[in-house]
Amino acid sequence: MPEELKDQTLPEASVYIGQSVKPEFIYLRLANRHGLITGATGTGKTVTLQDLAEGFSSAGVPVFCADVKGDLSGIAMKGEPKKGFEKRAEEIGYDLDYEAFPAVFWDLFQEQGVPIRSTITELGPLLLSRLMDLSDAQEGVLNIAFRIADDEGLPLLNLADLRDLLADLGNRGAEIKTSYGNVSKASIGAIQRSLLVLEQQGAENFFGEPALEVGDLMRTDSEGRGYVNVLAADKLMQSPRLYGTFLLFLLSELFEELPEVGDPDKPKLVFFFDEAHLLFDDAPKALLDKVEQVVRLIRSKGVGVYFVTQNPLDVPDTVSSQLGNRAQHALRAYTPREQKAVKAAASTFRPNPDFDTEKAITQLGVGEALVSTLDEKGQPTMVERTLVRPPRSRVGPVTPKERTDIIAESPMMEKYEKTVDRRSASEILAERMEERPSTKEDAAKNSKGRGSDESKAEPAENKDDEPGVLLGWAYWLFGLDRKGKRLTGWQKSVRGFARDTVVDAGEAVGRSVGGTSGAQLGRSVARGLMGNLLR
Repeated sequence: MPEELKDQTLPEASVYIGQSVKPEFIYLRLANRHGLITGATGTGKTVTLQDLAEGFSSAGVPVFCADVKGDLSGIAMKGEPKKGFEKRAEEIGYDLDYEAFPAVFWDLFQEQGVPIRSTITELGPLLLSRLMDLSDAQEGVLNIAFRIADDEGLPLLNLADLRDLLADLGNRGAEIKTSYGNVSKASIGAIQRSLLVLEQQGAENFFGEPALEVGDLMRTDSEGRGYVNVLAADKLMQSPRLYGTFLLFLLSELFEELPEVGDPDKPKLVFFFDEAHLLFDDAPKALLDKVEQVVRLIRSKGVGVYFVTQNPLDVPDTVSSQLGNRAQHALRAYTPREQKAVKAAASTFRPNPDFDTEKAITQLGVGEALVSTLDEKGQPTMVERTLVRPPRSRVGPVTPKERTDIIAESPMMEKYEKTVDRRSASEILAERMEERPSTKEDAAKNSKGRGSDESKAEPAENKDDEPGVLLGWAYWLFGLDRKGKRLTGWQKSVRGFARDTVVDAGEAVGRSVGGTSGAQLGRSVARGLMGNLLR
């Protein structure tokens, strides 16, 4: 250890990051002022995240993080000596004692961890619209559906509940129009298609009960260490929109459920949001406003949010300006966009007269970072070139057997393993449907009775005077009614709708046979037939 560092000590209530010309650390009481870890692939971001997770856990602070590559699962196992880490520890004077940390593995797909679920109602229409990439009109219909579910006492627990509710609304369009607004069948159909896509992506595993209680993410073990909650996200990353929406939902739940605590001595939870660009890419303004609000206000709930991403430009300025603790790993600067990112990253630090921050960002080695945290007064410290300490837990994934053993030993498994299927919207709507046929039968009987009376007063028309079904369609398409008379203006409009329906039907038949190419062929054939008929 360099002589000039020997007399420098680390404050007790802090999390050690590494060594520059002095120890670099985060004060626990300022850890809820959020943070940012950035850098190119392979520069050490994940190791820095793991270091901070270990430090917070040791201080009794629970952690939540998404394990995008599978590497973070190793935090549950004791580390093994590695030459590079041993050398770095000696260089910075760090006493490297290997140890495992208490961890809970979670998984939306219920394969690599404790099942983690939410209900459709808890997710809400805004995040669900983002998840399905709905248009404004479709989002409006979804908001109406949620409002009707609330008014009529229809619990929306899973995708089936929402599908059945939308189908019911499609049949009640005229009934609900005056009270809630127009609900078009086209919008309902588009939402239903989006729900099918979600189901194919495996999202049906996420929706249901028992829903996650956020308090279960904020536990400590018998030694007072905070549990590290690791979300298996390698498969989840194949559905980026689901990944980003779920993590934002979790943040929102923490914000809504936790009480105000002001500035506690240490956070109640630290939340790491890896691959943060997936949250902000193509996000509508309403969603960005929600993210900004949550990040701004959640610190008073005792939660620190740390975004992890490659490019600092991935995080909007309105959010980035609220991130007080920063670690910047190396960035490449070959393209104009990369050069812009380097300048943007350098501009977020308090300058150090001893070196050029912008130039240093491109020269950092693996495991080295530019670090700036908040001092005792809550002001950013001068940026320093820092060697990040080696982790004490394993760097790399757990084995399948190790994962299985950890999951089996988790007390959370007993609570969340089995799905609870209680009475919800699907069952209630099905009961309504069972009641409707009897009403229809009564109406049919009344109609039949009226028909008998009418037949006595006025003889029925001879059916032979009516054209057959196919001939009737031909009349209709030629612009004639069933008596061979020219259609009126409103009848022509209906005829146009019928023509389009035939074309759409041709497309549907073609798609069922040959996918997209079949759909195009079917539509062309239908159009050709319609064109010949209407010439």
